[in-house]
Amino acid sequence: MTFFRRRMIAALAVSVSMVMAMPAGAETLAGALAKAYQNNSTLNSERAGVRVTDEDVAIAKSGMRPRINGAANAGLASRGGVESRSLDVSISLNQPIFDGFQTRNNVASAESSVRAANAALANQEITTLLNAVNAYLDVIRDRQIAALRAQSLEFLQEQVRSARSRLDVGEGTRTDLAQAEARRQEALAQLTAARAQVAASEAVYRQVVGEAPGSLQQPSAISKLLPSGLNQAIAIALSEHPAIAARKHGVDAASFGVKVAEGAFLPQLSAQAQVKSEFLDTSPSASDGTTNSASLGLNLSVPIYQGGESSARVRKSKEQLGQARILVDVTTDEVRQAVTRAWTGYQAARESVAANRELVSAAQLALNGVIEERSVGQRTTLDVLNAQSDVIAARIGQVSAERDVVAASYAIVGAMGRLSATRLGLQVATYRPEEHYNAVKDKWYGLRTPDGR
Repeated sequence: MTFFRRRMIAALAVSVSMVMAMPAGAETLAGALAKAYQNNSTLNSERAGVRVTDEDVAIAKSGMRPRINGAANAGLASRGGVESRSLDVSISLNQPIFDGFQTRNNVASAESSVRAANAALANQEITTLLNAVNAYLDVIRDRQIAALRAQSLEFLQEQVRSARSRLDVGEGTRTDLAQAEARRQEALAQLTAARAQVAASEAVYRQVVGEAPGSLQQPSAISKLLPSGLNQAIAIALSEHPAIAARKHGVDAASFGVKVAEGAFLPQLSAQAQVKSEFLDTSPSASDGTTNSASLGLNLSVPIYQGGESSARVRKSKEQLGQARILVDVTTDEVRQAVTRAWTGYQAARESVAANRELVSAAQLALNGVIEERSVGQRTTLDVLNAQSDVIAARIGQVSAERDVVAASYAIVGAMGRLSATRLGLQVATYRPEEHYNAVKDKWYGLRTPDGR
Protein backbone atom coordinates (compact mmCIF):
# COMPACT_ATOMS: atom_id res chain seq x y z
CA MET A 1 0.00 0.00 0.00
CA THR A 2 1.50 3.33 -1.08
CA PHE A 3 1.88 6.37 1.13
CA PHE A 4 -0.81 8.32 -0.74
CA ARG A 5 -3.30 5.50 -0.61
CA ARG A 6 -2.75 5.11 3.14
CA ARG A 7 -3.14 8.87 3.50
CA MET A 8 -6.44 8.95 1.63
CA ILE A 9 -7.90 5.98 3.47
CA ALA A 10 -7.00 7.62 6.80
CA ALA A 11 -8.61 10.88 5.69
CA LEU A 12 -11.80 9.08 4.71
CA ALA A 13 -11.86 7.27 8.03
CA VAL A 14 -11.66 10.63 9.77
CA SER A 15 -14.48 11.87 7.53
CA VAL A 16 -16.73 8.99 8.46
CA SER A 17 -16.02 9.44 12.17
CA MET A 18 -16.75 13.17 12.02
CA VAL A 19 -19.96 12.69 10.04
CA MET A 20 -21.37 9.76 11.99
CA ALA A 21 -20.21 10.50 15.54
CA MET A 22 -22.91 11.41 18.03
CA PRO A 23 -21.47 12.91 21.21
CA ALA A 24 -23.21 11.82 24.37
CA GLY A 25 -24.18 15.38 25.26
CA ALA A 26 -25.30 16.40 21.78
CA GLU A 27 -28.60 18.16 21.17
CA THR A 28 -31.30 15.98 19.65
CA LEU A 29 -33.77 17.14 17.05
CA ALA A 30 -36.62 16.65 19.52
CA GLY A 31 -34.84 18.87 22.02
CA ALA A 32 -34.31 21.59 19.43
CA LEU A 33 -37.97 21.42 18.39
CA ALA A 34 -39.07 21.75 22.02
CA LYS A 35 -36.93 24.87 22.40
CA ALA A 36 -38.30 26.35 19.19
CA TYR A 37 -41.84 25.63 20.38
CA GLN A 38 -41.16 27.61 23.55
CA ASN A 39 -38.74 30.30 22.40
CA ASN A 40 -39.53 31.18 18.79
CA SER A 41 -40.42 34.88 18.63
CA THR A 42 -42.68 34.58 15.60
CA LEU A 43 -44.68 31.80 17.22
CA ASN A 44 -44.98 33.69 20.51
CA SER A 45 -46.12 36.76 18.59
CA GLU A 46 -48.81 34.65 16.90
CA ARG A 47 -49.97 33.43 20.32
CA ALA A 48 -50.21 37.02 21.52
CA GLY A 49 -52.25 37.81 18.41
CA VAL A 50 -54.71 35.05 19.30
CA ARG A 51 -55.10 36.53 22.77
CA VAL A 52 -55.84 39.88 21.15
CA THR A 53 -58.53 38.25 19.02
CA ASP A 54 -60.06 36.62 22.11
CA GLU A 55 -60.95 40.03 23.48
CA ASP A 56 -63.11 40.76 20.42
CA VAL A 57 -65.68 38.33 21.79
CA ALA A 58 -65.98 40.27 25.06
CA ILE A 59 -66.12 43.50 23.07
CA ALA A 60 -68.92 42.13 20.88
CA LYS A 61 -70.91 40.90 23.87
CA SER A 62 -70.79 44.36 25.39
CA GLY A 63 -73.16 45.57 22.67
CA MET A 64 -76.24 44.46 24.64
CA ARG A 65 -74.95 45.33 28.09
CA PRO A 66 -76.00 48.47 29.98
CA ARG A 67 -74.06 51.71 29.81
CA ILE A 68 -73.93 53.67 33.08
CA ASN A 69 -72.51 57.16 33.20
CA GLY A 70 -72.16 59.73 35.97
CA ALA A 71 -71.99 63.48 35.42
CA ALA A 72 -71.46 66.51 37.62
CA ASN A 73 -71.69 70.21 36.84
CA ALA A 74 -70.71 72.99 39.26
CA GLY A 75 -71.34 76.67 38.57
CA LEU A 76 -70.96 80.16 40.06
CA ALA A 77 -73.07 83.03 38.78
CA SER A 78 -73.53 86.69 39.74
CA ARG A 79 -76.49 88.85 38.69
CA GLY A 80 -77.30 92.23 40.15
CA GLY A 81 -74.83 91.74 42.95
CA VAL A 82 -76.43 88.47 43.90
CA GLU A 83 -74.18 85.43 43.77
CA SER A 84 -75.47 81.92 43.31
CA ARG A 85 -73.78 78.59 43.38
CA SER A 86 -75.15 75.47 41.73
CA LEU A 87 -74.22 71.82 41.64
CA ASP A 88 -75.85 69.19 39.42
CA VAL A 89 -75.13 65.48 39.89
CA SER A 90 -76.71 62.81 37.71
CA ILE A 91 -76.45 59.12 36.94
CA SER A 92 -77.81 57.79 33.65
CA LEU A 93 -78.35 54.28 32.38
CA ASN A 94 -78.83 53.17 28.79
CA GLN A 95 -79.89 49.57 28.21
CA PRO A 96 -80.12 48.34 24.59
CA ILE A 97 -83.16 46.13 24.03
CA PHE A 98 -83.05 45.46 20.29
CA ASP A 99 -80.28 46.41 17.86
CA GLY A 100 -81.26 44.62 14.71
CA PHE A 101 -79.49 41.43 15.85
CA GLN A 102 -76.17 43.20 15.31
CA THR A 103 -74.72 42.24 18.69
CA ARG A 104 -75.71 38.60 18.31
CA ASN A 105 -74.11 38.43 14.88
CA ASN A 106 -71.07 40.39 16.04
CA VAL A 107 -70.54 37.82 18.79
CA ALA A 108 -70.90 34.93 16.35
CA SER A 109 -68.47 36.61 13.95
CA ALA A 110 -65.97 37.23 16.75
CA GLU A 111 -66.21 33.62 17.91
CA SER A 112 -65.57 32.43 14.34
CA SER A 113 -62.58 34.77 14.17
CA VAL A 114 -61.22 33.23 17.37
CA ARG A 115 -61.53 29.76 15.89
CA ALA A 116 -59.82 30.99 12.73
CA ALA A 117 -57.02 32.53 14.81
CA ASN A 118 -56.55 29.28 16.74
CA ALA A 119 -56.31 27.34 13.49
CA ALA A 120 -53.86 29.91 12.11
CA LEU A 121 -51.82 29.48 15.30
CA ALA A 122 -51.72 25.72 14.76
CA ASN A 123 -50.53 26.37 11.22
CA GLN A 124 -47.82 28.72 12.53
CA GLU A 125 -46.71 26.01 14.95
CA ILE A 126 -46.30 23.66 11.98
CA THR A 127 -44.31 26.29 10.10
CA THR A 128 -42.10 27.00 13.11
CA LEU A 129 -41.38 23.33 13.79
CA LEU A 130 -40.64 22.71 10.13
CA ASN A 131 -38.31 25.71 10.05
CA ALA A 132 -36.56 24.32 13.12
CA VAL A 133 -36.15 20.93 11.44
CA ASN A 134 -34.63 22.54 8.35
CA ALA A 135 -32.36 24.78 10.43
CA TYR A 136 -31.17 21.79 12.49
CA LEU A 137 -30.47 19.70 9.40
CA ASP A 138 -28.79 22.58 7.59
CA VAL A 139 -26.31 23.04 10.43
CA ILE A 140 -25.43 19.34 10.41
CA ARG A 141 -25.10 19.23 6.61
CA ASP A 142 -23.03 22.39 6.37
CA ARG A 143 -20.72 21.29 9.18
CA GLN A 144 -20.19 17.97 7.42
CA ILE A 145 -19.48 19.72 4.12
CA ALA A 146 -17.01 22.04 5.83
CA ALA A 147 -15.28 18.98 7.34
CA LEU A 148 -15.08 17.36 3.91
CA ARG A 149 -13.69 20.56 2.43
CA ALA A 150 -11.07 20.70 5.18
CA GLN A 151 -10.05 17.10 4.47
CA SER A 152 -9.88 17.85 0.78
CA LEU A 153 -7.58 20.78 1.48
CA GLU A 154 -5.35 18.61 3.63
CA PHE A 155 -5.14 16.01 0.87
CA LEU A 156 -4.29 18.67 -1.73
CA GLN A 157 -1.63 20.19 0.48
CA GLU A 158 0.00 16.77 0.61
CA GLN A 159 -0.25 16.59 -3.17
CA VAL A 160 1.54 19.94 -3.44
CA ARG A 161 4.33 18.72 -1.15
CA SER A 162 4.60 15.48 -3.11
CA ALA A 163 4.70 17.28 -6.45
CA ARG A 164 7.40 19.60 -5.17
CA SER A 165 9.44 16.65 -3.86
CA ARG A 166 9.18 14.81 -7.18
CA LEU A 167 10.19 17.98 -9.01
CA ASP A 168 13.24 18.34 -6.77
CA VAL A 169 14.45 14.83 -7.64
CA GLY A 170 13.64 15.19 -11.33
CA GLU A 171 10.64 12.79 -11.39
CA GLY A 172 7.93 15.43 -11.82
CA THR A 173 7.26 18.58 -13.79
CA ARG A 174 6.43 22.15 -12.97
CA THR A 175 3.05 21.55 -14.57
CA ASP A 176 2.26 18.89 -11.94
CA LEU A 177 3.21 21.32 -9.20
CA ALA A 178 1.18 24.15 -10.72
CA GLN A 179 -1.90 21.94 -11.10
CA ALA A 180 -1.67 20.74 -7.51
CA GLU A 181 -1.16 24.28 -6.23
CA ALA A 182 -4.15 25.55 -8.25
CA ARG A 183 -6.39 22.84 -6.81
CA ARG A 184 -5.13 23.62 -3.32
CA GLN A 185 -6.06 27.28 -3.70
CA GLU A 186 -9.46 26.31 -5.06
CA ALA A 187 -9.99 24.00 -2.09
CA LEU A 188 -8.99 26.81 0.27
CA ALA A 189 -11.62 29.09 -1.28
CA GLN A 190 -14.22 26.34 -1.06
CA LEU A 191 -13.39 25.74 2.61
CA THR A 192 -13.75 29.46 3.36
CA ALA A 193 -17.15 29.50 1.64
CA ALA A 194 -18.21 26.33 3.48
CA ARG A 195 -17.31 27.81 6.85
CA ALA A 196 -19.20 30.98 5.99
CA GLN A 197 -22.23 28.84 5.15
CA VAL A 198 -21.91 27.09 8.51
CA ALA A 199 -21.98 30.47 10.27
CA ALA A 200 -25.06 31.49 8.25
CA SER A 201 -26.87 28.24 9.06
CA GLU A 202 -26.04 28.57 12.74
CA ALA A 203 -27.46 32.12 12.71
CA VAL A 204 -30.71 30.82 11.21
CA TYR A 205 -30.78 28.07 13.83
CA ARG A 206 -30.41 30.61 16.60
CA GLN A 207 -33.21 32.72 15.15
CA VAL A 208 -35.62 29.79 14.91
CA VAL A 209 -34.69 27.74 17.99
CA GLY A 210 -33.72 30.59 20.30
CA GLU A 211 -30.14 29.61 21.12
CA ALA A 212 -26.91 28.84 19.31
CA PRO A 213 -26.39 25.22 18.18
CA GLY A 214 -23.90 23.05 20.02
CA SER A 215 -23.17 19.46 19.06
CA LEU A 216 -26.10 18.07 17.09
CA GLN A 217 -27.08 14.45 16.63
CA GLN A 218 -27.85 13.10 13.18
CA PRO A 219 -31.64 12.43 13.13
CA SER A 220 -33.55 9.90 11.08
CA ALA A 221 -36.67 10.26 8.97
CA ILE A 222 -39.94 10.43 10.88
CA SER A 223 -41.36 7.31 9.24
CA LYS A 224 -43.82 6.51 12.05
CA LEU A 225 -46.06 9.45 11.06
CA LEU A 226 -45.87 8.93 7.29
CA PRO A 227 -48.93 7.60 5.43
CA SER A 228 -48.90 4.59 3.14
CA GLY A 229 -49.20 6.60 -0.06
CA LEU A 230 -49.62 10.01 -1.66
CA ASN A 231 -53.40 9.78 -2.00
CA GLN A 232 -53.79 9.03 1.69
CA ALA A 233 -51.50 11.94 2.56
CA ILE A 234 -53.59 14.32 0.44
CA ALA A 235 -56.85 13.04 1.97
CA ILE A 236 -55.51 13.59 5.51
CA ALA A 237 -54.24 17.06 4.63
CA LEU A 238 -57.54 18.20 3.11
CA SER A 239 -59.47 17.07 6.18
CA GLU A 240 -57.05 18.08 8.95
CA HIS A 241 -54.75 20.88 7.84
CA PRO A 242 -55.27 23.93 10.10
CA ALA A 243 -54.67 26.38 7.24
CA ILE A 244 -57.80 25.10 5.51
CA ALA A 245 -59.72 25.14 8.80
CA ALA A 246 -58.68 28.75 9.37
CA ARG A 247 -60.04 29.75 5.96
CA LYS A 248 -63.34 27.98 6.61
CA HIS A 249 -63.75 29.77 9.94
CA GLY A 250 -62.98 32.96 8.06
CA VAL A 251 -65.95 32.21 5.80
CA ASP A 252 -68.17 31.84 8.89
CA ALA A 253 -66.94 35.15 10.28
CA ALA A 254 -67.57 36.89 6.94
CA SER A 255 -71.10 35.44 6.68
CA PHE A 256 -71.99 36.83 10.09
CA GLY A 257 -70.44 40.11 8.96
CA VAL A 258 -73.05 40.30 6.21
CA LYS A 259 -75.83 39.90 8.80
CA VAL A 260 -74.26 42.60 10.96
CA ALA A 261 -74.29 45.00 8.03
CA GLU A 262 -77.91 44.14 7.21
CA GLY A 263 -78.87 44.83 10.82
CA ALA A 264 -78.30 48.54 10.23
CA PHE A 265 -81.63 48.59 8.31
CA LEU A 266 -83.62 47.33 11.33
CA PRO A 267 -85.06 49.45 14.17
CA GLN A 268 -83.05 50.14 17.31
CA LEU A 269 -84.78 50.08 20.71
CA SER A 270 -83.23 50.99 24.06
CA ALA A 271 -84.35 51.92 27.57
CA GLN A 272 -83.03 55.01 29.33
CA ALA A 273 -83.11 55.98 32.98
CA GLN A 274 -81.66 58.95 34.82
CA VAL A 275 -81.48 60.16 38.44
CA LYS A 276 -80.51 63.79 38.94
CA SER A 277 -79.90 66.00 41.95
CA GLU A 278 -79.65 69.81 41.67
CA PHE A 279 -78.42 71.99 44.54
CA LEU A 280 -78.79 75.79 44.42
CA ASP A 281 -77.21 78.15 47.00
CA THR A 282 -78.13 81.84 46.76
CA SER A 283 -78.10 84.91 49.08
CA PRO A 284 -80.30 84.90 52.19
CA SER A 285 -82.92 87.03 50.44
CA ALA A 286 -83.55 84.38 47.78
CA SER A 287 -84.80 80.83 47.97
CA ASP A 288 -82.40 77.93 47.71
CA GLY A 289 -82.40 74.17 48.21
CA THR A 290 -82.00 70.81 46.55
CA THR A 291 -84.15 69.38 43.79
CA ASN A 292 -84.19 65.68 42.97
CA SER A 293 -85.58 64.20 39.78
CA ALA A 294 -85.76 60.86 37.98
CA SER A 295 -86.76 59.83 34.50
CA LEU A 296 -87.40 56.58 32.66
CA GLY A 297 -88.17 56.07 29.00
CA LEU A 298 -87.81 54.11 25.79
CA ASN A 299 -86.01 55.27 22.68
CA LEU A 300 -86.99 53.82 19.31
CA SER A 301 -84.96 54.65 16.23
CA VAL A 302 -86.12 53.54 12.78
CA PRO A 303 -83.57 54.02 9.97
CA ILE A 304 -85.04 55.42 6.77
CA TYR A 305 -82.09 56.62 4.69
CA GLN A 306 -78.41 56.86 5.64
CA GLY A 307 -77.01 58.37 2.48
CA GLY A 308 -76.26 54.97 0.96
CA GLU A 309 -73.65 54.07 3.57
CA SER A 310 -75.51 51.06 4.98
CA SER A 311 -76.18 49.69 1.51
CA ALA A 312 -72.53 50.02 0.58
CA ARG A 313 -71.49 48.24 3.76
CA VAL A 314 -73.80 45.32 2.96
CA ARG A 315 -72.41 45.04 -0.57
CA LYS A 316 -68.86 45.26 0.76
CA SER A 317 -69.44 42.52 3.34
CA LYS A 318 -70.94 40.26 0.66
CA GLU A 319 -67.86 40.72 -1.51
CA GLN A 320 -65.67 39.93 1.50
CA LEU A 321 -67.67 36.74 2.01
CA GLY A 322 -67.12 35.80 -1.62
CA GLN A 323 -63.42 36.44 -1.30
CA ALA A 324 -63.26 34.31 1.87
CA ARG A 325 -64.87 31.40 0.03
CA ILE A 326 -62.37 31.69 -2.81
CA LEU A 327 -59.50 31.72 -0.31
CA VAL A 328 -60.66 28.32 0.94
CA ASP A 329 -60.12 26.95 -2.57
CA VAL A 330 -56.77 28.73 -2.86
CA THR A 331 -55.50 27.29 0.42
CA THR A 332 -56.82 23.83 -0.45
CA ASP A 333 -54.86 23.88 -3.72
CA GLU A 334 -51.76 25.10 -1.89
CA VAL A 335 -52.00 22.31 0.68
CA ARG A 336 -52.49 19.67 -2.00
CA GLN A 337 -49.49 21.00 -3.90
CA ALA A 338 -47.36 21.10 -0.75
CA VAL A 339 -48.17 17.47 0.07
CA THR A 340 -47.37 16.36 -3.46
CA ARG A 341 -44.10 18.29 -3.53
CA ALA A 342 -43.03 16.92 -0.16
CA TRP A 343 -43.96 13.35 -1.07
CA THR A 344 -42.16 13.36 -4.41
CA GLY A 345 -39.18 15.07 -2.79
CA TYR A 346 -39.04 12.34 -0.16
CA GLN A 347 -39.10 9.57 -2.75
CA ALA A 348 -36.45 11.32 -4.85
CA ALA A 349 -34.22 11.91 -1.83
CA ARG A 350 -34.39 8.24 -0.81
CA GLU A 351 -33.36 7.15 -4.29
CA SER A 352 -30.64 9.78 -4.31
CA VAL A 353 -29.21 8.43 -1.04
CA ALA A 354 -28.92 4.95 -2.53
CA ALA A 355 -27.40 6.27 -5.74
CA ASN A 356 -24.93 8.52 -3.93
CA ARG A 357 -23.86 5.65 -1.69
CA GLU A 358 -22.90 3.65 -4.78
CA LEU A 359 -21.32 6.74 -6.30
CA VAL A 360 -19.12 7.32 -3.25
CA SER A 361 -17.99 3.70 -3.26
CA ALA A 362 -17.19 3.77 -6.99
CA ALA A 363 -15.42 7.14 -6.77
CA GLN A 364 -13.31 5.91 -3.86
CA LEU A 365 -12.28 2.78 -5.74
CA ALA A 366 -11.41 4.88 -8.76
CA LEU A 367 -9.27 7.23 -6.65
CA ASN A 368 -7.40 4.33 -5.06
CA GLY A 369 -6.71 2.89 -8.50
CA VAL A 370 -5.56 6.20 -9.93
CA ILE A 371 -3.17 6.73 -7.02
CA GLU A 372 -1.68 3.25 -7.55
CA GLU A 373 -1.35 3.83 -11.29
CA ARG A 374 0.24 7.23 -10.74
CA SER A 375 2.86 5.58 -8.49
CA VAL A 376 4.00 3.42 -11.41
CA GLY A 377 3.88 6.25 -13.95
CA GLN A 378 0.64 5.28 -15.71
CA ARG A 379 -1.36 8.28 -14.41
CA THR A 380 -0.60 11.93 -13.90
CA THR A 381 -1.05 14.22 -10.95
CA LEU A 382 -4.02 15.80 -12.72
CA ASP A 383 -5.73 12.39 -12.86
CA VAL A 384 -5.30 12.03 -9.10
CA LEU A 385 -6.65 15.53 -8.49
CA ASN A 386 -9.69 14.90 -10.67
CA ALA A 387 -10.41 11.56 -9.00
CA GLN A 388 -10.12 13.10 -5.55
CA SER A 389 -12.47 15.91 -6.58
CA ASP A 390 -15.00 13.29 -7.69
CA VAL A 391 -14.83 11.61 -4.28
CA ILE A 392 -15.45 14.86 -2.41
CA ALA A 393 -18.33 15.80 -4.74
CA ALA A 394 -19.89 12.36 -4.25
CA ARG A 395 -19.60 12.58 -0.46
CA ILE A 396 -21.11 16.06 -0.44
CA GLY A 397 -23.94 14.76 -2.61
CA GLN A 398 -24.50 11.93 -0.14
CA VAL A 399 -24.55 14.30 2.83
CA SER A 400 -27.08 16.55 1.06
CA ALA A 401 -29.28 13.61 0.04
CA GLU A 402 -29.34 12.22 3.59
CA ARG A 403 -30.35 15.65 4.85
CA ASP A 404 -33.12 15.87 2.22
CA VAL A 405 -34.62 12.52 3.21
CA VAL A 406 -35.15 13.64 6.81
CA ALA A 407 -36.34 17.11 5.81
CA ALA A 408 -38.82 15.75 3.26
CA SER A 409 -40.27 13.28 5.77
CA TYR A 410 -41.02 16.12 8.17
CA ALA A 411 -42.31 18.22 5.28
CA ILE A 412 -44.85 15.51 4.46
CA VAL A 413 -46.10 15.42 8.06
CA GLY A 414 -46.25 19.21 8.12
CA ALA A 415 -48.10 19.38 4.80
CA MET A 416 -50.67 16.95 6.21
CA GLY A 417 -51.20 19.27 9.19
CA ARG A 418 -49.91 16.76 11.74
CA LEU A 419 -46.59 18.32 12.73
CA SER A 420 -47.38 19.30 16.31
CA ALA A 421 -45.74 19.12 19.71
CA THR A 422 -48.26 16.51 20.82
CA ARG A 423 -47.81 14.16 17.87
CA LEU A 424 -44.04 14.51 18.00
CA GLY A 425 -44.07 13.76 21.73
CA LEU A 426 -42.01 16.81 22.59
CA GLN A 427 -41.13 17.24 26.27
CA VAL A 428 -42.75 20.65 26.54
CA ALA A 429 -45.84 22.22 28.09
CA THR A 430 -48.38 22.49 25.28
CA TYR A 431 -49.78 25.98 24.73
CA ARG A 432 -53.59 25.93 25.10
CA PRO A 433 -55.23 29.04 23.62
CA GLU A 434 -58.66 28.06 24.96
CA GLU A 435 -57.52 28.81 28.51
CA HIS A 436 -57.14 32.52 27.80
CA TYR A 437 -60.34 32.57 25.74
CA ASN A 438 -62.43 31.02 28.51
CA ALA A 439 -60.94 33.49 30.99
CA VAL A 440 -61.94 36.63 29.06
CA LYS A 441 -64.94 35.84 26.85
CA ASP A 442 -67.56 36.66 29.53
CA LYS A 443 -65.74 39.27 31.60
CA TRP A 444 -67.85 42.33 32.45
CA TYR A 445 -65.04 44.39 33.96
CA GLY A 446 -61.41 44.25 35.04
CA LEU A 447 -58.23 45.78 33.66
CA ARG A 448 -55.80 42.98 34.45
CA THR A 449 -55.05 40.32 31.87
CA PRO A 450 -55.41 36.66 32.95
CA ASP A 451 -51.64 36.43 33.42
CA GLY A 452 -51.68 39.35 35.87
CA ARG A 453 -50.55 42.26 33.71
